[in-house]
Amino acid sequence: MVGGNASSVTDFILVGLFPEFQHSIILNFVIILIYILAFLGNLLLIVLICGDSRLHIPMYILLSQLSLIDLTLTSTIVPKTASNFFTGKRIISWIGCGTQSFFFLMLGMSECLILTLMAYDRYVAVCIPLRYPTIMSLRFCLHMVAGCWIGGSIGSFIHTVYPMHFPICGSREIHHFFCEVPVLIKLSCEDTSVYQSVVVVTSIVLLVVPFSLIIASYTLIFLAVVRMNSVKGRKKALATCSSHLTVVSLFFGPNIFIYMTFTSSHSPEQDQALSLFSNILTPMLNPLIYSLRNKEVVAALMKLIGRCGVS
Repeated sequence: MVGGNASSVTDFILVGLFPEFQHSIILNFVIILIYILAFLGNLLLIVLICGDSRLHIPMYILLSQLSLIDLTLTSTIVPKTASNFFTGKRIISWIGCGTQSFFFLMLGMSECLILTLMAYDRYVAVCIPLRYPTIMSLRFCLHMVAGCWIGGSIGSFIHTVYPMHFPICGSREIHHFFCEVPVLIKLSCEDTSVYQSVVVVTSIVLLVVPFSLIIASYTLIFLAVVRMNSVKGRKKALATCSSHLTVVSLFFGPNIFIYMTFTSSHSPEQDQALSLFSNILTPMLNPLIYSLRNKEVVAALMKLIGRCGVS
């Protein structure tokens, strides 16, 4: 019996978010508030980009995809976590755990690729602006976005199906607030060292390589900005690029630590804190980071407010 309900032998038990924390009810209410703000902020950004024809360019199309990913990512994690806490039912089925893990990985992998594309978009815009309309055409952008989603889905399917079939001999208690591959692997009584190596290699491909490409892109952008004669152009380029670099740091930092070193002894509290920061707090900050420092987005917001006022 767990939380008043009987569980089957295939169910998992989610311990929850910092179960030893004395003020857990306050923490969960804060998490729900952050989720609501993240959901509304990203939804608003998507509506602004879709509704304003001036924002129908590659830079903002990629930004809308990032907002869609963040909106869906938080919705994959927070509602189940909140439901488990307030109902006392900490059980998640084998299918439910696999589904949550699949969507979490798919969205995370897609976000890695989208952020890399955003860096490439800024590199072309700043370093070779005359060729920008040719290279970053709308068709090319849409094809690349589709590729990000397809690539994320395939990678996630592989890394969900395979670890979910590892035998679990002992406790099925997951010391986390959602189903995540590194935590699931720790429950297995089988030797998973080979698969762990595969995950590290995958992390290099999907985290370290994109992060290195992003850093290389921004190094070239910075050198190009330094050589600019226009002070206004320099400020605009730095403002746009600094926003993206902030988001990149918030996303890649915690995830590289989790997936590149998950074979070492992470405490459950460390895993939860990093996941909380990367997957719940960061999606709330992204709309603020991009909108407050972006005149085009602010103008689209004012236009929308004006329409609502007239209505």
